Amino acid sequence: MNLNIEPSGQSCGATVRGVDLSAPLDDTLVAEIRTAWLKHRVLAFAEQSMDDDALERFTLAMGGFGEDPFFDPIPGRKNIAAILREADENAPLFAENWHSDWSFLPRPPAGTCLMAIDIPPTGGDTLFANQIAAFAALPDERKAYLRTLTAIHSAKLAYAPDGTYGEKDQATDRSMAIRPDESANKTEVHPLIQPHPETGEEAIFSTLGYIIGIEGMAQAEAIALLSELAQWQVRDEFVYRHRWEPGMLVLWDNRSVLHKATGGYEGHRRELHRTTIAAAA
Repeated sequence: MNLNIEPSGQSCGATVRGVDLSAPLDDTLVAEIRTAWLKHRVLAFAEQSMDDDALERFTLAMGGFGEDPFFDPIPGRKNIAAILREADENAPLFAENWHSDWSFLPRPPAGTCLMAIDIPPTGGDTLFANQIAAFAALPDERKAYLRTLTAIHSAKLAYAPDGTYGEKDQATDRSMAIRPDESANKTEVHPLIQPHPETGEEAIFSTLGYIIGIEGMAQAEAIALLSELAQWQVRDEFVYRHRWEPGMLVLWDNRSVLHKATGGYEGHRRELHRTTIAAAA
């Protein structure tokens, strides 16, 4: 099968048509999808009629289920979470800061899938920032310096009891099943610049927020560096704005892009079902 791929014309992203992901996936189709995924970094599969079984089959075909901390799964499933906001909800928007999913884990997931369940008529775009392009555009001297740095990652600012989604947030009317706990205070280190394990392309891995420091660097200096870098990472020329459609599945590569949610759909319900794809063995 030859996929009908429409590049976004932006820094990354493409829409895929003419493929039915509700059906069993053969090895040839999976290989074509992976090739397109590695090239475009974000794939939006339009006009799908997938249920949760199909979402799980697709995730398994793309590498298997990754760890998904701090979310409760939907009833009857172990590996699917609902990214949900009810029409009358007043809690702060979820995931409105740039990040790479679960970068604070020892083995962060390779990718993330989001399947449209209930899409509002306006708003709710997802933004993606190409971190391979962001690194490539830096001066050589800056690249060499950043390659020497090891970043300290943690979920504490978001998911610790005193974090953004901690005890105060749990007292709001948030409809998502977020479950913060003390384990969010753990730290993990990863090189700030990492070669993509499948393509070898160098990327800036994650950003300020899930990165809370730099090994061997004074905290004030580290935060200043990370803040400056974070502004560079999401410059307009590196960003793709994805507009959702009903029946759409989106797959992105956490090793090469950052992402963030946007609002603009007040008074409307929005629900997507989410899985993570495990890091390659």
